[in-house]
Amino acid sequence: MRLVLLSGGSGKRLWPLSNDSRSKQFLKVLRDDEDKNQSMVQRVWKQLEQVGLADKSIIATSAAQVDMIKSQLGESVPLVIEPERRDTFAAIALASSYLHSIEKCDINETVCILPVDPYVNTDFFNVVKNMDQILEDTRSDISLIGVKPTFPSEKYGYIVPKSNNGDTYAVE
Repeated sequence: MRLVLLSGGSGKRLWPLSNDSRSKQFLKVLRDDEDKNQSMVQRVWKQLEQVGLADKSIIATSAAQVDMIKSQLGESVPLVIEPERRDTFAAIALASSYLHSIEKCDINETVCILPVDPYVNTDFFNVVKNMDQILEDTRSDISLIGVKPTFPSEKYGYIVPKSNNGDTYAVE
């Protein structure tokens, strides 16, 4: 299994703290276990290391964010660099092409696409770690991890549960 972390954004959501050269995922607004400031990207990378997924992860980003990522995560963090900023689908397509062409990943290998800045407990990544088994058990080709919504929103479209099978749902 491989993970692709999408790191984009124009820095408008938390303006003036964030801006075009420093998106929200790089702001050191969180506290780590030692009560030191950390960014969202640092927190997520540490969680991936804790569950043994960092070595299977790459970050898809624009050239403008490379220096910030390397300064926060180190020079050896694996990156796929977009030649110019496009959209989510283009970033996923480029990362998928990289995994297949450069990393020689098997065409049947599971690839999980995640934002680089989710605020989740480390247990979330244990669910991600089990995605291969979940896909096999449900005989699915694609999966979505989410939470029960508290209100309707068309922002991401509507996902309608069809049937429940323990912790998984078939959807329409």
